[in-house]
Amino acid sequence: MAQASPGRGDAQALNAAAAAGAVRRTKVRYRILGLLAIGTMINYLDRTVLGIAAPQLTKELGINAAIMGLVFSAFSWSYVVAQIPGGVFLDRFGSKFTYWLSMTLWSLCTLVQGFVGGVGALLACRLGLGAAESPCFPTNSRVVATWFPQSERAFATGTYTVGEYIGLAFFSPVLFALMGAYGWRSLFYVVGAVGVAFGVVWWFLYREPHDHPAANRAELDYIEAGGGLARHEKVEAQAEAQAAKSGETPRKKGFDWRLAGALVRRRQLAGICLGQFAGNSTLVFFLTWFPTYLATERHMGWLKIGFFAVMPFIAASVGVMFGGTFSDWMLRRGISANVARKLPIIAGLLLASTIILANFVESNVAVIAILSVAFFAQGMAALGWTLVSDIAPAGLLGLTGGIFNLAANLAGIVTPLVVGLIVGATGSFVWALVFIGVIALIGAASYIFIVGDIERIEL
Repeated sequence: MAQASPGRGDAQALNAAAAAGAVRRTKVRYRILGLLAIGTMINYLDRTVLGIAAPQLTKELGINAAIMGLVFSAFSWSYVVAQIPGGVFLDRFGSKFTYWLSMTLWSLCTLVQGFVGGVGALLACRLGLGAAESPCFPTNSRVVATWFPQSERAFATGTYTVGEYIGLAFFSPVLFALMGAYGWRSLFYVVGAVGVAFGVVWWFLYREPHDHPAANRAELDYIEAGGGLARHEKVEAQAEAQAAKSGETPRKKGFDWRLAGALVRRRQLAGICLGQFAGNSTLVFFLTWFPTYLATERHMGWLKIGFFAVMPFIAASVGVMFGGTFSDWMLRRGISANVARKLPIIAGLLLASTIILANFVESNVAVIAILSVAFFAQGMAALGWTLVSDIAPAGLLGLTGGIFNLAANLAGIVTPLVVGLIVGATGSFVWALVFIGVIALIGAASYIFIVGDIERIEL
C-alpha cells in the first residue's frame, strides 16, 4: 500500500492551523537551508577543484590519463567505505557536531593538496578528503527531515543540491583565472581556507528546531504536523537531559549489522541506490573529466574552457530547482508520492542519456548545448535524498542515508576509472560518453521497475 502523502487537503489543514494561531510562524527553516546550500557548494568545490587543476597539474607532475583516472577515483574509495560509519556517527553525535567536524577536516585535506609533489601524496589527500566528506549528505538529509514537513522536502533538497552546481558554475571562471595567474596550487589554498572559515560559521549558527531561539511554536507545530522530525529531536533531547540530571548514563545509539542488512533488502532502498548510482555517473563525469574533455577532445584554450564550463552547471542548477519544485507541486496537488517523487527522476535520467549525441556534432556550441541538456536532466534526477527522507525508518535516517550514499557514490569509483581507461586505450572520449548514457538508461529502468511504492520502511 502506498504511503499517504500530504496532498492539497493536508496543506490546507496545515495552513489553517497556522492561521488559527495568535502568532505568525517564523521561517527559521529557510535560514538553516541557506547554511546547507553554502556548505554543499563548498563541499563540491573541494572535491571538484582537482578536475579544474588537472590539465595543468598532470603536466607538472607527469601523470597520464589512466593514472589520473585512478587519482580521481581515490576520493570515492574512502568516501564509500566511510558512509556507514559516518551515518552511525551522525546518529550518535547529531547534525551540528558531525557537520562541523566533517567540513573542517575535508577543507584541511583540500588545502594540503596544494603542497603535494607526487602521485602518492595526492592519493593520500584524496583518500582523506573522501573519508572526511562522507557524513555531509546524510547530515543534509537529516537536517531537511528534521526542519521541513514532507510537502517542502523536495524543494529543500533541490535548494541545497543546487549548491553543487551554482558554486561550480559561477566560480569556475574565477578558478581558471586564478590558476592562470598563480598556478594550480593556489586553487587548493583558497578553496580549503574558505571551507575552514565556514565551519566556524556553521558551529555558531546551526541549532536543532527545539533548541533554536528564533523558531517559534507555530513553526515547530507546522513542521511536526507535516511529518518533520522536530518533535522526535525534542523528545530525544529531553530524555537525555533527564538521564543526565538523575545521574544515569544516557542511552547510546547502537549499531546492528542486521539493521543494515534488512534495509538493503528492501526494494525501495535498493532501487533508489541503483538509480542514484546512474545519476551520479553523469555528475561525476562533469566533476572530474569535463575540463579535460574540453581541453583535449575539443581543443579549447583556458579562456574558452572557463566560459563554456559555466553553461552546463547553470543548466544543472535550473534542473535541480525545477525537479524539486515540480515534485512538491505535484504532491501539494494531491498526486501520490509515487508519481510526484519518481517522475522527475525518471524523466531526468532518460534525458541525461542524450549526452551520447555529443559524439556526432562538430560545433563546440552544439556540444555545449547537448552537454547542458544532459546536465540539466541530471539535475532533475537529483531528488534521491528526498526519497531517503521519505522512506527511512524512524531513528535510522543516518544509517539509511549512509547506505544510500555508499551505493550512489560507487559511481565516483567506477566512472573516473572507466573513463580514464577508455581515454587511455582509445585516445578519445567517444566510448566514454556512450558508457555514461547507457548507465543513465539503467537508472531510469531501476526507478520504473524496482523502487515500487514510496513509503516509510518498517523494521
